[in-house]
Amino acid sequence: MTDGYTGADLFTDALESYGVDYLFGNPGTTELPIVDAIGQSDLEYVLGLHEDIAVGMASGYAQTRRYHSHHDESINPVGVANLHIAPGLAHGLGNLYAAKITGAPVVVTAGNHSTDFRHEEPILSGGLVEMAEQFCKWSDEVLDVEALPTMLRRAFRVAMTPPTGPVFLGLPLDVMLAETDAEPERLGAIPNAGSGDPAQLEHAADLLVDADNPVMVVGDHIARSGADAVAAAVELAEATGARVHGEILSSEVDFPTDHDQWVSYIPPNENLASMLMDTDTVAFIGCSTNTTLTRHEEALVDPETTCIHVSDDDWQVGKNQPADAAVIGDPGLILQGLIERVQGRLSEETVGERLENVGAIKEMVDAKMAGMGEGDAEDDPRASKAELVDAMERVAGDAAIVDEGVTSKYAMLTRWNLAPEQYISNKGGGLGYGLPASVGAAIAESQRDDPRDVIGFIGDGSYLYYPHSIYSAARHDVDLTVVISDNRNYRILKDNTLKLMGGEETDYEFTAMDFDPAVDLVKNAESHGARAEQVETPDGIEGALEEALARDGTDVLDVLVHD
Repeated sequence: MTDGYTGADLFTDALESYGVDYLFGNPGTTELPIVDAIGQSDLEYVLGLHEDIAVGMASGYAQTRRYHSHHDESINPVGVANLHIAPGLAHGLGNLYAAKITGAPVVVTAGNHSTDFRHEEPILSGGLVEMAEQFCKWSDEVLDVEALPTMLRRAFRVAMTPPTGPVFLGLPLDVMLAETDAEPERLGAIPNAGSGDPAQLEHAADLLVDADNPVMVVGDHIARSGADAVAAAVELAEATGARVHGEILSSEVDFPTDHDQWVSYIPPNENLASMLMDTDTVAFIGCSTNTTLTRHEEALVDPETTCIHVSDDDWQVGKNQPADAAVIGDPGLILQGLIERVQGRLSEETVGERLENVGAIKEMVDAKMAGMGEGDAEDDPRASKAELVDAMERVAGDAAIVDEGVTSKYAMLTRWNLAPEQYISNKGGGLGYGLPASVGAAIAESQRDDPRDVIGFIGDGSYLYYPHSIYSAARHDVDLTVVISDNRNYRILKDNTLKLMGGEETDYEFTAMDFDPAVDLVKNAESHGARAEQVETPDGIEGALEEALARDGTDVLDVLVHD
């Protein structure tokens, strides 16, 4: 036992000085100095029963606090997770990947063997920095306690500087036990991404003015920029008469879906996606995932189409399509710059003609999507996905939603007019993010003066990845309602089988895609400390949800749905 001030003490003091309230983790031997220091600090350690749950909670927390920080600059949105050496970090890579794709500002740390012991290759050894770096903005290890203050400050700054994303730091045992008289360094101001190159802004504005039928494809970097950026996207669309779509795999609200110029999210279907982007000019604004899930045979955007790219991430600019105008900077500030440069340059007649075209496309797309999620099981007593979503909207229209419904997602996106900062989803596609992220989001929401209800909307396949996330919610008395869209199979894999291999559903045995026998999700949730209930028919959804939301603590509703 050390009597002096150690690296572990400095670590916790730095977190507190940066406004961190929670550390999400699963403890191990090399982390014990940190765990002990946290016990003597004002930080709250949120226990996850698996390292990937800890990373997922930290990420959902960070995504939600990022929204809050747009309204209160004193809020530090970073989520912090502490994992256990090489196997623990390996366990956390799934949701570290998800944090990267969703741009969550997360600082992930892991203990490591003492620097003078690794040559013996003790158990649990591994290359932590190399393991994490492909999923991080920056990955490094603190090899001397005197470097700790600078590296912690740098980690937080890198995570928070646009484009936001995860950072990894290894914390060796001897560094955490070493005594020091160093102090935390001040974090300092975090810059925005800037307002863009004026010459490129002028060129982009000219292209929008000269277009025949401009289309805006809005991506999640807009939402990450704040509600003002979403409002600016609306203003630019109105000024130019542009048709608006959400990028493939949109996971935040980047444009109000009840607006007359909003048409649809672009589905991950080659033919539909290319049809919706078949125009003379497309502005890709804040996009990062706008491509199909599997290889497409033809170009999604005609090579002759004029393409405008706007992003705070230079890697995304011109990545999959040429950039005839390329503007790098904060999407909200760039949108404001474009608005200033197009205003007054388009006649009412020109805008009106463009809006007529928008209306015609919108009518066609609405007809195609009207039955999204309704299914065709007329005699099935279970709810359709559409009935479940409609009931949720009636009861909890203003709730904050964390979504990993997978095949239920598009019923929600097409039927529920979600508001900016109301919805986050698993943008990375790997299962097991949504449930722990829901816990983290609910913890973040509890810090507001007027917290919203938080609903985790999770498919049964996703829920079964990390059902013990519920233990963390119950243990820490998190006010959270989880709604499981339960069709008792990996429906997404069945759908993808048909898309990839053709034929009819009756042609396949669908190996390992059905839960038979089914897991008792109610007993499972109750065993982790939550209240739980199964809802077997559509008419039971609203009442069960109302009761769950009226109670404090953690509730799980297992809602049976048909395909």
